[in-house]
Amino acid sequence: MNNQTRILFTDLDGTLLNDQKKVTSQTQKAIDDALAAGHKIVITTGRPLASGLTCAKETGLIKEGCYVIAFNGGQIYDPFHKKTIYGKNIPRETARYIFSEAVKRNLHIQGYSDTHVLSLKKSPELLRYVKGTGQPYKIVNTVEEAVPADMYKILAISYDDREGEDRFKEEVVDQLKETVHGFYSNDAYLEIVPQGISKGFAVKWMCQYLGIPIENSVAAGDAENDIEMLKAAQIGAVMCNAFPGVREYGNYVTVNDNNHDGVGEIIHKFILKDC
Repeated sequence: MNNQTRILFTDLDGTLLNDQKKVTSQTQKAIDDALAAGHKIVITTGRPLASGLTCAKETGLIKEGCYVIAFNGGQIYDPFHKKTIYGKNIPRETARYIFSEAVKRNLHIQGYSDTHVLSLKKSPELLRYVKGTGQPYKIVNTVEEAVPADMYKILAISYDDREGEDRFKEEVVDQLKETVHGFYSNDAYLEIVPQGISKGFAVKWMCQYLGIPIENSVAAGDAENDIEMLKAAQIGAVMCNAFPGVREYGNYVTVNDNNHDGVGEIIHKFILKDC
């Protein structure tokens, strides 16, 4: 790998995507210019792989050398060769226990198959989630069906009972800290992933895998689940529309938000700077 090659790790929601879940035309041009110059752009998301791949296809990020980091780092996929190059799961029995405890607390919780979001009921939380990600869903009858195998990620969602969700995190998720790690990606989403997994881990893993010096890495994000990624990369570019408390973990804040070519700004400033 040319040691002048630079790599951008970009979050999707609130970062690469505008509020209509699209990439702006100027950011798309910046992406195309960066790829043409031989640099790498990696979609890095908490979303499931299928949703990340949809965005990758829409933005031309399925060429050789493009990658998708999904489930907050739990799965890393090479779309050109159509294969998973890294994966770490929550053991099925642990995932089923977490599901069961959430159900007892009347808390929405969901898992994922390769193609669908899996839920025990058609809740407002589920419908709002799938509308935002464009993923199909499947309603199942039992916890065993909701967790048919080891899981890359589990997601608990509550829009009106953050205290209850906090108690669930403290009483259930945090008690399994040898196996899983829980954190919020926004005010409602409690992300539950395997211990040791984060977007920051994925940044370091990808740079080593590709032979790109970490000094050539840039990360763009806006939310709590982006913090480890912002800290891991040489340049942590925080969107000016970021959630409160995120800015302090980066070393650059964009002038433009996600609706006005913020990632395009990052690409021109840090990826194409010598081109």
